[in-house]
Amino acid sequence: MNLSYFIARRITQNKDKTFSSTVHKIAVVSISVGLATMIVSFLILKGFQNTVTDKIYSFSSHLQVTKYTLDNSFEEYPISINTPLYNNPELFPYIDHVQEFSHKAGLIKTDDAVTGMVIKGVSERFDRERFQPNLKKGRFINFSDSGYSKEIIISQNTADKLDINLGDDIIIHFFQNPPRYRKLDVVGIYETNLSEYYDDKFMIGDIRLIKKLNDWPDSIAGGLEVFVKNPDQIDYVEEALNEAVPLDLWVQKVSDKYVQIFEWLHLISRQVNIFLGIILFVVCVNMISIILILIMERTQMIGLLKALGGTNALIRSIFSLNGIQLVAKGLLLGNVLGIGICFIQYYLKIITLNPRDYYMSYVPIGWNWEIVVALNVLTLLVVTAIIIIPTILISRIRPIKSIKFD
Repeated sequence: MNLSYFIARRITQNKDKTFSSTVHKIAVVSISVGLATMIVSFLILKGFQNTVTDKIYSFSSHLQVTKYTLDNSFEEYPISINTPLYNNPELFPYIDHVQEFSHKAGLIKTDDAVTGMVIKGVSERFDRERFQPNLKKGRFINFSDSGYSKEIIISQNTADKLDINLGDDIIIHFFQNPPRYRKLDVVGIYETNLSEYYDDKFMIGDIRLIKKLNDWPDSIAGGLEVFVKNPDQIDYVEEALNEAVPLDLWVQKVSDKYVQIFEWLHLISRQVNIFLGIILFVVCVNMISIILILIMERTQMIGLLKALGGTNALIRSIFSLNGIQLVAKGLLLGNVLGIGICFIQYYLKIITLNPRDYYMSYVPIGWNWEIVVALNVLTLLVVTAIIIIPTILISRIRPIKSIKFD
């Protein structure tokens, strides 16, 4: 057995109620709490990112193809959907799904109030599975075989503001010449908590209603929504689609359309990275202090080993291995603590949030084992490298003085 490893293990396994045993416990607790904090922070960050982006993508897709125009109106200029992108999306291997949409602005009028809204018209190709988590009450629209569906889905905010319930009829007046109105049946209520972007603005209805109001044929729509198979390749897909569609069409990433939200998520990510650096710095300082304390307490042992012919390298490796063993125990406990807290929050949702401020009603957990492994490896490498610094003091210890040290 390696001599330095043997001595380091005996030091670590010392069960006496000595000062060094207390120092060992402090070191393990310091590392475990630091790692647990990092794991919880990064998994919560991942949960925030996944929850918010999933809500945005479920409502607006990853990419939108519309007519190129400088007009900022909600209502789009119509485009033809008789294109390979819509009719044969399988020709584009990076595309998962394509669906058409249109917008139409109007006023909802009840007995007590009037409010402006925008109907987002969708067809049977609308990805209901992605949207389903946002549907809090009722069901999705049933599309009729002939004519347009007279059903509508409104947001929870709109329902609360206008005192509308499932099954109620609402009258929507549309801005056009001549003015028109339609009586529609509320069959569903959705909630994304992204009020300023969706809940306060949009309802979901049949796109054929909008085509009827605009006198559009079935072959055109306001635009196309494109879901990609790998969101990490969205920049590449954007460039590829810009090359594939006619020059008068514009391919826009939804992350650019709602850039404020994505910048907010990026800001949170940067803050968590800064937090990671602070925690690692504190852990490293603690480990340096602990190794120095252990060296001071074992000064007589160091002098004795030097007197028996032990080299500085041998003695330094003893304390380095001792520190690595403490780090390993701290990592084990830190993983149990951090992952345990995340599991409890994931299943029980103990910590709640104000959805109007954070876009969700509880603290989300986004499982990503690559992040957990990376944090473990980073902590092990950084702290292990830092442990070497205080062991330099060993080379300055003289055997005669250290044996007499008390």
